[in-house]
Amino acid sequence: MGENSSHAVSRHPPSTERREGVVIEHDVNLKPYNTFGLPATARRLVRIREELDVRRVVDHPELGRAPKFVLGGGSNLVLTKDVDAVVLKMEIQGLSVEEREDCWIVEAGAGVPWHEAVAWSLAQGVPGLENLALIPGTVGAAPVQNIGAYGIELKDRLESVDVVDLTTGRRVMLPASVCRFGYRDSVFKQTGYGGLAGKSVITKVRLRCPKPWQPQLGYLDLERKMAETGIAAPDARQVFEWVCEIRSAKLPDPARIGNAGSFFKNPVVSAEQCRDIIARDPHIVHYPMADGSFKLAAGWLIDACGWKGKSVGGAAVYEKQALVLVNRGEARGAEVVTLARAIQESVYGRFGIRLEPEPVVV
Repeated sequence: MGENSSHAVSRHPPSTERREGVVIEHDVNLKPYNTFGLPATARRLVRIREELDVRRVVDHPELGRAPKFVLGGGSNLVLTKDVDAVVLKMEIQGLSVEEREDCWIVEAGAGVPWHEAVAWSLAQGVPGLENLALIPGTVGAAPVQNIGAYGIELKDRLESVDVVDLTTGRRVMLPASVCRFGYRDSVFKQTGYGGLAGKSVITKVRLRCPKPWQPQLGYLDLERKMAETGIAAPDARQVFEWVCEIRSAKLPDPARIGNAGSFFKNPVVSAEQCRDIIARDPHIVHYPMADGSFKLAAGWLIDACGWKGKSVGGAAVYEKQALVLVNRGEARGAEVVTLARAIQESVYGRFGIRLEPEPVVV
């Protein structure tokens, strides 16, 4: 899952220089820039506030040849050591909407916070993103991870993205059809043939919200909200508010307790595997998939192994939701990795299922 590190502490005071039209910040503390609040230092950091900034970095005589590390909201990141690659801190803003006959197209800069884009769209009278409310991170990171919640994934709403090649500086618009979306996966995470991990950076995202709007309510938590409130036909604003309430009750606010949201992917197993597990553990939470396989609730598996509330150093399993690992104050990345590995081994030992982490470990 990553290399354990020695203490990640800046050896020099932060400094800034301008060279070849690029403002380079040196020895930047990354603790405020990752939602886990883990200590690490960026040797060199460049803030990307417009697409042209990427090309300036690519054309730079020193930075152009150096490895790059793209940083959005830092909500899907476990830092275990200092970052020697040039950190591109994505801060491109901008939101706009275009109405078409069959849909609305919402366009957003890669540095816009994802939840801000969802709330802004609703305020413009554009429904369709409400199930994805309150997911942390930036718009530019959303396609990389193919974020998803309450029955909708990013791939269901993506029209296209603008990406800039980190070798040539050339911009290309990629339609959703070439993004190789999978469960918490995309071409932007893949390193093999045709993969774009480390090769490009997303600068702009276009989201397609179809007409007529249809609520997506086929999820247990939303069905409970309908039953509790007696609202059988909620509008998009009501679904948005429900999703915010559900997420707030389950997941800690990173501004108060450092975390990276759901730490493990929900594992997908065959129907036969699911039957075997149900025979041993009848209460396991599972969801049927369109292809006949079943998705198991990773949080339930972790909780069943007795991990809720347990800790390793400053890293702990959240008391209210076993799927979330948290920073109790002064955790280091190595402690998060150690805790995650222990959970993986425990779940594999009991259920024969290998949990995969969602965050990127650096």
